Amino acid sequence: MAGDLDAGPWYPGAHAAEHGEKTALALARSGATMSYAALDDTANRLARLLRDRGLTPGDHISLWFDNELDYPALWWGATYAGLYYTLISARLTAGEAAYIVGDSSSKIVLLGDDLAADLGDALRAEVDGAVETIAATDLKAELAGVSNEPLTDRVEGMPMLYSSGTTGFPKAITRPLSGFALGANPGFAAALSLLFGIDESSVYLSPAPLYHSAPNGFVTGCLAMGSTVVVMDHFDPLELLAAIERHRVTHVQLVPTMFVRLLGLSEADRSRFDLSSLQCAAHAAAPCPVPIKEQMMEWWGPIIHEYYAGTENVGFTYCSPTDWLAHKGSVGRPVTGELHIVDDDGREVPVGVDGAVYFGGSAPFEYRNDPEKTAKAYLPDGWAAYGDIGHVDEDGFLYLTDRKAYMIIVGGVNVYPQEAENLLIAHPAVADAAVFGVPHPEWGEEVKAVVQLVDPTARGDALEAELLAHLRERLASIKCPRTIDFRAELPREPNGKLVKRLLRDEYAAAAVTAE
Repeated sequence: MAGDLDAGPWYPGAHAAEHGEKTALALARSGATMSYAALDDTANRLARLLRDRGLTPGDHISLWFDNELDYPALWWGATYAGLYYTLISARLTAGEAAYIVGDSSSKIVLLGDDLAADLGDALRAEVDGAVETIAATDLKAELAGVSNEPLTDRVEGMPMLYSSGTTGFPKAITRPLSGFALGANPGFAAALSLLFGIDESSVYLSPAPLYHSAPNGFVTGCLAMGSTVVVMDHFDPLELLAAIERHRVTHVQLVPTMFVRLLGLSEADRSRFDLSSLQCAAHAAAPCPVPIKEQMMEWWGPIIHEYYAGTENVGFTYCSPTDWLAHKGSVGRPVTGELHIVDDDGREVPVGVDGAVYFGGSAPFEYRNDPEKTAKAYLPDGWAAYGDIGHVDEDGFLYLTDRKAYMIIVGGVNVYPQEAENLLIAHPAVADAAVFGVPHPEWGEEVKAVVQLVDPTARGDALEAELLAHLRERLASIKCPRTIDFRAELPREPNGKLVKRLLRDEYAAAAVTAE
């Protein structure tokens, strides 16, 4: 039952014992499935194989996969063995993956078959034989000869995921192992149950790459509770609607760019599918423009829940559909962590005033091998931040203004580009937008916009003038871009996050060349 936190133990093996043939995992497109019995069997065998390889609790492995059926079973195997595991983005090059393997001190890398075929040799060359790599097909054959008897005295492992941040190499967020016996602590499953109503009867759809933090957390939590998890190999708006109908999905997690693409469907396509099973759509990762969320509410009803969190897990806010309708634009109030909005000197600011968003009272974390970055994340009193700017209203609801790293300084005035981005994305001609600062010889920086259009053939001076007028009617002139460029596509990660640094670096380099 949702909210019943005495329903443990919280791991797939407990559900395999009760209903082993129940579907634990399904692939949305192919229909391939894995039962709880098969998932637990694979996890137990991998835990024993890793132990036979000499790994002990606290050691580390990496997994380099796309969205494949066995993927969650393998990270559960690492969890059963009490290990740290890192999920590597399938979009990285062999060199980038090798950096993470080395930085994490991984002793073994498990590879999806496609990645093994395309990049396995390159990865092995990069790590110079110092780390064992095993392709999925070879691993499956090897696991067949390993006992599926559970290890004794199991302590639970945990993910050690990497955050790309806005500059430099990705950094791992680390904290000590919990020390709990396997399944003794609900972890993130508690939030899924209490806030989103997920339980053993739920069917959760994951449309994003599983190697990202939120999909990993949701899928792990759902499997700990005995839910069925349906995985898309990549997001497509029509396929998502079809998957909801086909699998009778009850819960889904999305990001605002997915909302935009869903709203871009024709009325005929929107009405083709039966979405009556859907009980909750959770979203996070970036602030959602108010008009976009209003349109989604009109279509799907008041079932859209929002939260604000991060891999560092310093705080978690939540906004129910009812609360959002009364506080439009908010990401909610704290569920974990004490919320503080502070100025540049670390002093708390009044209600309604923007400042850096910090949380107190959370378990400490570190950025692996980067004490300087770790120190910058904390204030002297122990409050920690994700790096965002925002304010609270009189009811304690948090509103995010922008990432601190994206702030533009125009003639000494701070400009946060999220406002202009939200207005551009809400324009019917715009499919996606990025606003950022570019060098200016007099003002230091000026505001620049790059836009992806719904109809690429509409680009031109007339549309640029229309979009600029749209912004200037609604924003102070200093917040508005001076010019708008058009692109076929903007650089976004598969989880929907805009990789704005690529655009900023490109335009900064062009400015240097032009001097």
